[in-house]
Amino acid sequence: MIKWDDSLSVNVAVIDAQHQKLVKMINELNDAMRVGKSRDVLGGIVSGLVSYAGVHFSTEERYFDQFKYPETDAHKAEHNAFASKADDFSQKYQQGQIGLSIELMDFLSDWLGKHIKGVDKKYSTFFNANGLK
Repeated sequence: MIKWDDSLSVNVAVIDAQHQKLVKMINELNDAMRVGKSRDVLGGIVSGLVSYAGVHFSTEERYFDQFKYPETDAHKAEHNAFASKADDFSQKYQQGQIGLSIELMDFLSDWLGKHIKGVDKKYSTFFNANGLK
């Protein structure tokens, strides 16, 4: 569903590796949905994805604080909005209120692509200038 390429790179190895893992997890969820995996399997993938996104956000935010990134507040607000929406999807799914849908996959893939290519690319040069590569 999402193919990693240089347009997604932020030129920071640890963050690129985390982004690649998020892309892989979204693609695994998409593949599992297409072949009709059980609800438990899908639920585990969704929970893992939400959890790992939190780990990734913590990594970025640690660097924001360390280097005093000037757009920290706006970037953290985007992280919080994603986390809230993703957690809401996950809880509703776990409670049987919704099924995994194209809407969820669109949300995940669209957000990841736009966030990396737009918001995350903004810190790339800043982090590199501070010695983070």
